[in-house]
Amino acid sequence: MKPYTVAVRALCEFAAIGGDLDLRFSPSSSAQEGIKGHRSVSASRGAGYRAEIALSGAYGERLVVRGRADGFDAERNVLEEVKTYRGELARMPLNQRRLHWAQAKVYGALLCRELGLQALTISLVYFEVGEQREAPPLLQHCSAAELERHFDALCARFLVWADAERAHRAARDARLAALRFPHEAFRSGQHALAKSVFNAARLGRCLLAQAPTGIGKTLATLFPLLKAGPTHALDKVFFLTAKGSGRGIALDALATIQHGEPALRVIELVAREKACEHPDKACHGESCPLATGFYDRLPAAREAAVTAATLTRETLREVALAHRVCPYHLGQELARWCDVVVGDYNHFFDNSALLHGLTLANGWKVGVLVDEAHNLVERARGMYSAELESRTLRALRGVAPEALKKPLDRLQRAWSRLAKAQTAAYAVLAEPPHAVVKTLQEASSAIAQWLAEHPAGVASELLNFYFDALAFSQRLETLAAHSLLDLTLEPGTDAGRAGESRLCVRNLVPAHFLAPRFAVAHATVLFSATLTPWHFYADVLGLPQDCAWLDVDAPFNAEQLAVTVERRVSTRYRDRAGSLVPIARLIAAQYAARPGNYLAFFSSFEYLEQAAATFRALAPQVPIWQQARRLNEAERADFLARFALDGRGIGFAVLGGSFAEGIDLTGTRLIGAFIATLGLPQVNPVNEQLRRRLEADFGDGHDYAYLFPGIRKVVQAAGRVIRTRTDVGSVHLIDDRFARPEVLRLLPRWWRVEVAAGP
Repeated sequence: MKPYTVAVRALCEFAAIGGDLDLRFSPSSSAQEGIKGHRSVSASRGAGYRAEIALSGAYGERLVVRGRADGFDAERNVLEEVKTYRGELARMPLNQRRLHWAQAKVYGALLCRELGLQALTISLVYFEVGEQREAPPLLQHCSAAELERHFDALCARFLVWADAERAHRAARDARLAALRFPHEAFRSGQHALAKSVFNAARLGRCLLAQAPTGIGKTLATLFPLLKAGPTHALDKVFFLTAKGSGRGIALDALATIQHGEPALRVIELVAREKACEHPDKACHGESCPLATGFYDRLPAAREAAVTAATLTRETLREVALAHRVCPYHLGQELARWCDVVVGDYNHFFDNSALLHGLTLANGWKVGVLVDEAHNLVERARGMYSAELESRTLRALRGVAPEALKKPLDRLQRAWSRLAKAQTAAYAVLAEPPHAVVKTLQEASSAIAQWLAEHPAGVASELLNFYFDALAFSQRLETLAAHSLLDLTLEPGTDAGRAGESRLCVRNLVPAHFLAPRFAVAHATVLFSATLTPWHFYADVLGLPQDCAWLDVDAPFNAEQLAVTVERRVSTRYRDRAGSLVPIARLIAAQYAARPGNYLAFFSSFEYLEQAAATFRALAPQVPIWQQARRLNEAERADFLARFALDGRGIGFAVLGGSFAEGIDLTGTRLIGAFIATLGLPQVNPVNEQLRRRLEADFGDGHDYAYLFPGIRKVVQAAGRVIRTRTDVGSVHLIDDRFARPEVLRLLPRWWRVEVAAGP
């Protein structure tokens, strides 16, 4: 077998770290801030300074260590390891400092080998990204022999694990090479999708695939990507979802693919708040018992975890608690050693995404699958936006420790002055307000210092505001044409008296942030049943120029679904009062013609409630149930439970809500839908800013901001009706605008749409 290759950072994190888990020095600088900080340091050095030196060296015949040293000054014989940070350097935990020294010395050993040096000065350089300043360097003069002993000790500690990893990967690849499709035959459309995914992996490119519900998209994307793994040397597969239900479907598909003979290590990653055992405690050894000695107990927990073929959220928790370590952070560690990671979009696409960072650090060759990819547009905008509310600041002032009241007061006064100076309810700020930004940074620093000095009993309000403030500051540093900074005065408040307002760094076009993520992946496949028009998603998400497009034929036929445009009704806001009775009569007539279960979708809860009341008065004999404004999981399950086989009744729901996509009501559980809206986003100042930006970037601002997102929601909702080849049903599109050519061409190709006669 080939030698096992490990990155310097991964080697040191495995073999050189110990002690408590301690996040009091977090969040650290972002990846972009780190890059800028490294550039600032190298730019300040002399002409003979070498930055980003690629180094590699072997330990025996079974292990190769590689990485990039930050910088080397040959004239002074000094190797620099640069670390960026935010806040007070004195707060850095000792185990983190030990890790930095370990990395620097490994680079030193590799450099001494390459240049034949007898000795070397190792310099740890810490650069604070907020104030853009370098701390005095920490220096150690080391002989080459000393550095080599350090290197050998870490490698020896890692080698047993490396040998096991090599054996696992060899067995995995042999199993995947022999893998057969788990069913006798592909479904209609499934083979075309699978073939295109395999080609994307073969060619190392991006694929945007629109594939209808019912063909088995999860299986058709996972199977070919896994099959391509051994031939094209894929290290990892990331399956990314927008919702928890998508994770479950992916895990089931992986079990099906492996035929009960698991060769893959699979892990399910969940959000911190869903995995945390002690939400009332801070993430450090002085507060949380699962953080105490975390790195000392990690090796045994890691050994136990990798023996489980699939680490679901529940399995991971069992292993973690058996070894008294944090389940969330054990999952973060095991993502390094698993073959398939199933998790949320943010694990790869967010600003500080774990999987993206690991891919860069380890030089992994990864395949990325993005499920229900139409959701990525709004999710990515949210990832690269940040908001602060003056109401939150005002409430925090009441519970804050005495030492923090003054900096919070200064921030509150600066914010109030800004709000008082604004005359409009909404305004885009031409530049960041200097006084607010300055006092926000001062307050953040004061909170960080207080948190370091008071590790236990931290109020959640204080911690939440601190993280929000840091996120807001980081987003301000990336403010450019893709985003805007706006200030909103809340309706009904007196700005001169209370100053209640929201400051938001609002991302409009996530392409700038996502394009580097796509570039890192060897192959990315984004798939959904609704990706029309494809150029909208390619533009807004920043997909590569050579991204392929696939539109898979539906396995359904037009006879299965009767689609009618009801053009005699307008659901525009000004016409809604007059639309209620015609809509109620339409629903009642369809129900009388074919009794059964239906869903009726409306643009808002207010409209839904009015329509439901009107229908109840018109047809009191028909059972109805309504989506409530704030549903918990039990209430959501109760709503869906009403759709029993051969049942009868109407469920009233909001378009774009939890019942408009991602649910399967097959057969007679659902036989029709009424959609009384085009789903267009509300015309408001924020969406108008979005329209203007999209118009400037892509020349089609109205369609990009309103029409395309709206019709996508309509098609998703209508897609609840026909889920299998045996389903039969109807969809009524209620609004005269559905008859317009520019709308009709956005509907699925397999639909046969009948436009009702006009008035």
